[in-house]
Amino acid sequence: MNGIVTMDFDVLLPLVRAKRVAISTHSGKVGRDDVFVSLPKAVPVGPAGPDYSGAEIYLADAVRAGASYIVCTENALKAVETVLDQPGVVQAAVVPDPRVALGQLAAAWYGTVQSGVRILGITGTNGKTTTTYLLEAILRGAGHVPGVIGTVEYRWPGHEEASPLTTPDCMALHGMVAAMEGAGVDTAVMEVSSHAIDQDRMAGLSFAGALFTNLTQDHLDYHQSMEEYFSVKARLFVPVAKGGLAMPGAALAVNLDDEYGERLFVGNSEVTGFSLKRRGSRILNGTVLEQGREGLRLRMTYEDDSWELVSPLVGEFNAANLLGAQALALAFGLGRNSLQALAAFGGVPGRLERVANPQGLSVFVDYAHTPDALQKALAALRSAEFERIVTVFGCGGNRDRTKRPLMGEAASALSDVVVLTSDNPRKEDPDAIMADVRPGLGKAGKVIEEKDRRKAIGIALEILKPGDALLIAGKGHEPYQIIGDTKYPFSDQQVVRGLLGCA
Repeated sequence: MNGIVTMDFDVLLPLVRAKRVAISTHSGKVGRDDVFVSLPKAVPVGPAGPDYSGAEIYLADAVRAGASYIVCTENALKAVETVLDQPGVVQAAVVPDPRVALGQLAAAWYGTVQSGVRILGITGTNGKTTTTYLLEAILRGAGHVPGVIGTVEYRWPGHEEASPLTTPDCMALHGMVAAMEGAGVDTAVMEVSSHAIDQDRMAGLSFAGALFTNLTQDHLDYHQSMEEYFSVKARLFVPVAKGGLAMPGAALAVNLDDEYGERLFVGNSEVTGFSLKRRGSRILNGTVLEQGREGLRLRMTYEDDSWELVSPLVGEFNAANLLGAQALALAFGLGRNSLQALAAFGGVPGRLERVANPQGLSVFVDYAHTPDALQKALAALRSAEFERIVTVFGCGGNRDRTKRPLMGEAASALSDVVVLTSDNPRKEDPDAIMADVRPGLGKAGKVIEEKDRRKAIGIALEILKPGDALLIAGKGHEPYQIIGDTKYPFSDQQVVRGLLGCA
């Protein structure tokens, strides 16, 4: 078969561990003598399994580039000889799932199997980023050295970078865990997206703890249904021995005020629940004693213990985030005193972030890009008793269209003025996206449409009065706007500062 011979995959592991060969998943970047791993397309894993169509083309390219070893499925190996137009001297390891094999190779290359870094995974539709920051604060207050991998950035002592993906690819992820260990990190707190779970980006790693925030409509352009979306997320709470990602004895916490969290709780006696509504065995209950423009005062009750926490974070959804972080920390074995570190935590970039300005206007930027997240951000501002709420928002292009009118409904229900604009239109016409949102705006008191996001923010600032609140939703921490395939510099915060003369 054109010089291709098969070999046992296990033979590769010591070669990789000794750094005698490197690993590549990109046929255009594979080096001579490398191991090339043929991955499926980054699309949803359906009933028929991962989509490997066209894999033989990249395998042939890797062989031509001089790869000494290839890792692929049996079908891909059979197909490559039909397109390989020159003899190649290469050994092929046939595996049932190259993504799993890549995790084993990455662990061998970076030595992460023996890593002392414990990984806590945070999953759910909303609240992941805030919860990772909260847990980081708790861990640091308890004397640990934490690292964070998430939507805003990847950071640990001596390293900080903006994150292109919520959860990085498999090789990058193993590299980060190894780098964290080298920097003295003992616990990594990681946002875990459903895409990453479905695509096995965490292959070769297991989790010492996991937290489930909630599940609301999002990513239905990727997942076939809410049930399938949930089943993917649920893998984070399933033991490794049963095909999941949780190591034996993992600390697990779930939100009981969410129907999907309730399902995870009922099905696992090892899970700690948290709730703003319920009390009982294995449940951390939180009661909002006070809330307003200055923040929250909560009382927590767990088993026979109770304590209070004052936080500058605003809104009931942040009360749930504070509760979830404490629940996982307790399940992870941290003491109650360490939880008071949350009192000094001021917030996350782009998560109901207040933009200071000399005019004293109340302007907030939030990443809310789902109906549930937008509703919760607006509800938080409503609970702070502002006189009026003005909301600027749009919807992303080439994403789930069914949520667009629902975003409109969420904005209409809790805003006095809605300014509909563009978000990241990508390859869609902004006017068409706005037209999809418009049916949900029927109950809005006042609607202004301006597809130029900078102009839309300017309009909102012009009508804002002292005592009002302006919410600019959808992009949060993002410093760009995606139009076509290009990311243009654009920060909601910087636009506000520029328009208000405080840039």
